[in-house]
Amino acid sequence: MSEILEAADPSASVTTQESRSRGRPLVAVLAAVGIPMFMVVLDNLVVTNALPVIRTELGASLSDLQWFVNAYTLAFASLLLTATVLGDRLGRRRMFLAGIALFTVASAACALAADPWMLIAARAIQGFGAAAVMPLSLTLLSSAVSEKMRSAAIGIWGGITGLGVALGPLVGGAVVEGLSWQWIFWINVPIGVLVLPFAARVLNESYGGKRRLDPLGLVLSAGGVLAVVWGVVHGAEDGWTSAGVLSALLGGAILLGCLIAWELKTTDPMLPLRLFRSRAFRVSNTTVFTFSAGVFGSVFLVAQYFQVVQGYGPLQSGIRTMPWTLAPMVVAPLAGLIVDKVGARTLLATGQAALALSLAWMAAIATVDASYVSFVGPFLLGGIGMGLTFAPGATVVMASATPEDRAMASGTNSTIREVGVAMGVAVLASVFASHGSYLSPQSFVDGMVPAVWVGAGVVAVGALVVWLLPAKITQAR
Repeated sequence: MSEILEAADPSASVTTQESRSRGRPLVAVLAAVGIPMFMVVLDNLVVTNALPVIRTELGASLSDLQWFVNAYTLAFASLLLTATVLGDRLGRRRMFLAGIALFTVASAACALAADPWMLIAARAIQGFGAAAVMPLSLTLLSSAVSEKMRSAAIGIWGGITGLGVALGPLVGGAVVEGLSWQWIFWINVPIGVLVLPFAARVLNESYGGKRRLDPLGLVLSAGGVLAVVWGVVHGAEDGWTSAGVLSALLGGAILLGCLIAWELKTTDPMLPLRLFRSRAFRVSNTTVFTFSAGVFGSVFLVAQYFQVVQGYGPLQSGIRTMPWTLAPMVVAPLAGLIVDKVGARTLLATGQAALALSLAWMAAIATVDASYVSFVGPFLLGGIGMGLTFAPGATVVMASATPEDRAMASGTNSTIREVGVAMGVAVLASVFASHGSYLSPQSFVDGMVPAVWVGAGVVAVGALVVWLLPAKITQAR
């Protein structure tokens, strides 16, 4: 009987599959969605501590270093919404498993790269696989638990995200120092091979509304973001008034403008602008953009500081950032448990303010001979801020969307976050290149300090915007 209902009404499929999923043990569901998501998050940061070594071994330039990060995040961002639509049509579990498989194969390709362009290309393919994992992991989890348990489950999901953030620099440093930089990618292969059959067994299939693909929206969004980021990446090196940079920035702006016009016109938009009618959704996504741009743009440089400036190895550098990176693992689950009582607005505002202050503190104390002890305070403060961001932000996004729109809401939020990461790395690296270089420890500090100040300012804007959230977030119906 349930199969007949699902065939007659796609929304019935959502309800029926959710009830089936809720029969699974929560621990098993969390492991099935959390382990693949952990790999995806880990790869956002695992490469940061390996950048100085990769730069030397592959003869990479500053522009190459940015693309090692941005090829992943841009590919990730460009296909998130398309992967979500395919998941709604073809099956969310099916797309989730396909993403894991592609990510695993691409990880092996990254490890085999012998030139910068090969690593950039393989990182882009990794990003395509990750695009099917991140948003669908949250959607599959949300459908597998009751509404009463959802905030707590999302809090644990946020803690797993925090663990990926925490271990990224540390794992990268340990692997690079103990083995070689290639192994930061090889380690994904056995994990992917093992988690695929486990997730296939634990997770039930579910579907969303029968949306059509939006290939024009995909081309406009990917082309617009890529052009803008390319212009920003090359602005400091080629000159902001050079023909190539100006053409890229202007062309990207035109493409993004066309995207908005098209998405308002088409009946099946890739980016459903109706979601932005919700003030909570608009504010949450604005905040996730400023958070991602300011924080991860700063991490790109701070993660290299202890190696380039103070001469530590990759593992020693990773250990020194642990106060920052481990705190979210502890704070995020706690934030998920109390978000319904304290309110998402309060937690997010506190988290963004802590992050802005943390980055400003780092910029103020960074010198060639600064002691490590002086960084412990801002690292802890930044980690707490990140922990207060993950779960409340995800809770707001899920509550802002109706059940049939949750996958698209998660995909939209993840897209904006990854575009924020790419833009943050590009902008802050350009600020760095305008004031400093890798030629000496002092020149690195000269570039890093103004860049991190810019990152602090971007996050501070988000801390102010958060207060536009409604005091109480109610579940959309």
